[in-house]
Amino acid sequence: MRVVITGVGGYSCIGSNVSEITESLKLGRSGIGLEPSRKAFGYRSCLTGILAEPDLKALVKRRDRVGMSEEAKYAYVATLEAMDMAGLSIEYFMVNRAGIIYGNDSSARAVTEAVDIIRAKKDTMMVGSGSIFQSMNSTVTMNLATILKLTGINYTISAACASGSHAVGMGYHLIKSGLEEMIICGGAQEVNPYAFGSFDGLGVFSMREDAPHQSSRPFDRDRDGLIASGGGATLILETLESAERRGATILAEVVGYGFSSNGNHISNPSTESQIVSIDRALDMAGMRAADIDYVNAHATSTPKGDEFEAKAIYEIFGNKTPVSSTKSMTGHECWMAGASELVYSILMMQNDFIAPNINFENPDQFSENLNIIAESTESSLNAILSNSFGFGGTNSSIILKKYE
Repeated sequence: MRVVITGVGGYSCIGSNVSEITESLKLGRSGIGLEPSRKAFGYRSCLTGILAEPDLKALVKRRDRVGMSEEAKYAYVATLEAMDMAGLSIEYFMVNRAGIIYGNDSSARAVTEAVDIIRAKKDTMMVGSGSIFQSMNSTVTMNLATILKLTGINYTISAACASGSHAVGMGYHLIKSGLEEMIICGGAQEVNPYAFGSFDGLGVFSMREDAPHQSSRPFDRDRDGLIASGGGATLILETLESAERRGATILAEVVGYGFSSNGNHISNPSTESQIVSIDRALDMAGMRAADIDYVNAHATSTPKGDEFEAKAIYEIFGNKTPVSSTKSMTGHECWMAGASELVYSILMMQNDFIAPNINFENPDQFSENLNIIAESTESSLNAILSNSFGFGGTNSSIILKKYE
């Protein structure tokens, strides 16, 4: 069973739709800025992806909006765009089975606000009926499945910064095995300060506050940490037969999904396990390393993380295959990143270019071995590998291929 992608949508700090996102990717335009209120909150770093929470009053009934968390709103906007691109509607879903699998690993603001109300009022009845639906990690899938009238598979994948990638990978397998014909897949990430305080406390955030657009520097020798960001990204996966029957435009084909677990340290990455993930994706796709035209790296702009991945990429691809990390522009979109970077990869494939790894000025001893693309480059891309790795040692690698 061949699995194709017929629609994509995105809402991120580099654009509120795929047209704006494509332009930013081509231009190497950063969406990172300062949120000064975080200093008073207790943060060391005020750097973050800058994006506004979408206003859904004209799109969603109030009864449905009250249960939507911040990340559910991002996901909803991205999903509407993907549905429009794929030629889908709620009316279609009311008479045709479709599922949803989304990556999300927190709903910190909703949880914190509910607890704050209970502490202040000493009365759980003051929280409000929508709070529980905002607070659960499955807030995206439960809200979207209800609003969009989806009757197929319906669950959330919680796998740290590989959540969005695993969501697409599982959607791919369910369709490939014949259990579903169409699944809405993606990833979402809240951007409020409640979500990232513990990250900041680990000292992993960049402190380059004097130059926000230069702060995210994957693979660069002078990087000093990641910048947290977020939003929503959606991909419509379906069987080739379904796409052809509907007369849908096919954007790309999913041909490989590799995964592994480090099985060791809870926060440190593992080059060996990353190699396993990439090799499994290549094996599933029936491809060799030389068949991959571009690697969208996970690289988050942390010294250790970039080092371990650089070694894994070099071990498999050597120094010829073009590599870049779009996190240089977006920051680390965390639970959303695995899905958003697949969307970014499809936009590059559709528009014949490789997005730059901006701020790559001085390679280190590991990145100097790679073919890092530091400037936007025209290129015909037939096959792309996208890596996503997360805390707990979870690894995911997905291969997209131009549809033929």
